[in-house]
Amino acid sequence: MYKQETIKPYGEKGDKGKAVEAMFDNIAEHYDTLNHRLSWNIDKGWRRKAIRYLLPSHPSRMLDIATGTGDFAIQAACMLHPEKLMAVDISEGMMDVGRQKVAQLGLQDVISFKKEDCMNLSFPSESFDAVTAAFGIRNFKSLDTGLKEMCRVLKKGGRLCVIELTTPVSFPMRQLFHIYSHTFLPIYGRLVSKDRDAYHYLTATIEAFPQGEQMMGILKQAGFSDVGFKRLTFGICTLYTAVK
Repeated sequence: MYKQETIKPYGEKGDKGKAVEAMFDNIAEHYDTLNHRLSWNIDKGWRRKAIRYLLPSHPSRMLDIATGTGDFAIQAACMLHPEKLMAVDISEGMMDVGRQKVAQLGLQDVISFKKEDCMNLSFPSESFDAVTAAFGIRNFKSLDTGLKEMCRVLKKGGRLCVIELTTPVSFPMRQLFHIYSHTFLPIYGRLVSKDRDAYHYLTATIEAFPQGEQMMGILKQAGFSDVGFKRLTFGICTLYTAVK
């Protein structure tokens, strides 16, 4: 078990998946505003860089895991023009926001939302040309199980693309990020979302989550090959890529 798997929103006991679902349902209305403001809108550039990795493969059928409000799915649909993009999440509250955004953009024929447990996806094996996840796998109650499921539904030769918030490794960004994530981030997150604990949970899981070379090893154990990673914006975010 990895350390972040033991961290649950609101300090709840029992199933982490249910606690995560409740937390995201609670903050869904304010999630996009906070996501962009707390990252100073840099998160949009992180998504673009991740999607560019998929451009050469021209994926026709895509799966976006832990899609949340659909930001990554929408950006991928606009840049890659897949025939179908399935956006899945455990939180209906988050996906309801995503459905509204997709309808406003007229992308409902391309992007479909579906509630799924990433520990046990309902899709047949080798269903998708590309599988993506942005800022979501950190919340898996079992990282190994979730990654193996992502590998299972990916076609042979298909590409995996994951972006995740991480802790910078070098001075002074490591120290500056620690101060930011332990002061401004939880305070501002609480004021906007009205959720006292959600953004403390965010900071705790970022610090606990495996990153860099360790994460590469975990992806290989899940069945992926050609695994690589690239730190973005001084290591605040990391892009992981792989092939099945």
